[in-house]
Amino acid sequence: MDDARPDPLALEEQVCFGLAVASRSVVAAYGAVLAPLGLTHPQYLVMLALWQHERASVTELARLLHLEPGTVSPLVRRLEQAGLVERARSAHDQRALEVSLTPRGVALRHEALAVPEQMLARLGMSVDELTRANDLLSAIIVAAEAAAES
Repeated sequence: MDDARPDPLALEEQVCFGLAVASRSVVAAYGAVLAPLGLTHPQYLVMLALWQHERASVTELARLLHLEPGTVSPLVRRLEQAGLVERARSAHDQRALEVSLTPRGVALRHEALAVPEQMLARLGMSVDELTRANDLLSAIIVAAEAAAES
């Protein structure tokens, strides 16, 4: 093997390794910021979707979060137990379960507005750096999902 070129099977050369470590590390950093809000990171993602869309079916939430409905349902159930969301059968489709924010869930958005700034400080990165990283991650997601479909 040519010593000038990196080993293509070296751990540090693997995108999957970098993404996995970055994901675990960032989610752990969010944990400390979200704890005072009473949210876990997955619950925060559900709340972000609902703050943006106001109401959504469990299926729609799963699509927005790139998760299976069976993964979203327990998150929604715990958020409902915490008084942040409510579930009801859709008036348009009795098979669909719609999730909407309670007044307490709406009010929590105001507290959550501090999360992005706190995360910038914890990560020690600029808005521009994180925007570029997020743009690159979005491109990777699109490419990986396209590859999975082919």
